[in-house]
Amino acid sequence: MTKQEKVKFVIDTLEKLYPSPPIPLKHKDPYTLLIAVLLSAQSTDERVNQITPLLFKRADNPYDMIKMTVEEIREIIKPVGLSPMKSKGIHGLSKILIDKHQGEVPDQIEYLEELPAVGHKTASVVMSQAFGVPSFPVDTHIHRLMYRWNLSTGKNVVQTEKDAKRLFPKNLWNKLHLQIIYYGREYSPARGWDLEKDVISSKIGRKSLKHKKSS
Repeated sequence: MTKQEKVKFVIDTLEKLYPSPPIPLKHKDPYTLLIAVLLSAQSTDERVNQITPLLFKRADNPYDMIKMTVEEIREIIKPVGLSPMKSKGIHGLSKILIDKHQGEVPDQIEYLEELPAVGHKTASVVMSQAFGVPSFPVDTHIHRLMYRWNLSTGKNVVQTEKDAKRLFPKNLWNKLHLQIIYYGREYSPARGWDLEKDVISSKIGRKSLKHKKSS
């Protein structure tokens, strides 16, 4: 298969499996999405979705959030991990949104990346899922699968994002990044990987992975 044929196979397969992939993190607006994505770092969506209702009951906007202390925020979000850094980031970015952006989440990635505890991936998710701007946030699932599918060298997430954007049509980026995440979780996990269930990897994957049952 040529690379173009592999890309088409990936797109077609994912479209059949996940024609309407939902956004995994519960939110009601760009601000609550931003906070949820920040909290999801090195945690699971399920755990974040358990904690955000408790946090948002106290504060679901930057004005209410800065009324809380960093310690109060930390106490609520402890179960998701990295609470010292995340609580400072949430309080700090909320103040910046008020001071510099009239309390609104900016819809430009460079402004998002200036916020405390907001990296490129978090900013890309917000651009994609809150504002519909074509983005290709690369998480561990996408990074792993792009390598398994021989569509990226897998050296780092920066290169993986460049490869994904180069190979896949821009109008599909926002949907595809969600589809790949769901596929990775269900069919091509990091642990307990069964190649027989992984239809995409078994069809177009690296030859060196053909005989592995787990990774």
